[in-house]
Amino acid sequence: MGYPGKSRKTYESPSHPWQAIRMSEEVALVKKYGLRNKREIWKAHSILRKYRREARKMLAKSTATSEGDVRAKEEEIKTLEKLNKMNLLKESAKLDDVLALKTEDILERRLQTQVQRKGLANSMKQARQLITHGHITVAGRKVTIPGYLVRKNEEAQIGYYVGSFMIKNLKPKAKAAE
Repeated sequence: MGYPGKSRKTYESPSHPWQAIRMSEEVALVKKYGLRNKREIWKAHSILRKYRREARKMLAKSTATSEGDVRAKEEEIKTLEKLNKMNLLKESAKLDDVLALKTEDILERRLQTQVQRKGLANSMKQARQLITHGHITVAGRKVTIPGYLVRKNEEAQIGYYVGSFMIKNLKPKAKAAE
């Protein structure tokens, strides 16, 4: 069974270690999103794989039962609402849209990406540094995890930490935007 306090792996690495096409795609993603290593891509891919697996199971259930199981419909609605809250899908999305998601969609929702897109950092690397050093808050809470998945309602509440030196060094134009 194992020790309950021990963290377990939250991702699955590729089955074949040396595939040139996959490796070059991963390197491009690491550069584009300023990731620390490929493990962060594998984590995002595992999250996506989990939702795709759920969607395929729900689609199979809905086609197998002609009456339309009430419980299966509720699960489908909950999954779509959760993905909508994460801003991965639109409100009018269906289960087929879950299957069309890509790893880049998950990487776009990371706090590191959101900080850079919002203009709080000049680059992805700087965004990562600001987050890990504790200069960024989400909804008033200091978050020091660059891989934190930002929800739709938290997106507008990303800003600098009150005690951060970054807030003191802001130019008047940036303070007005804040």
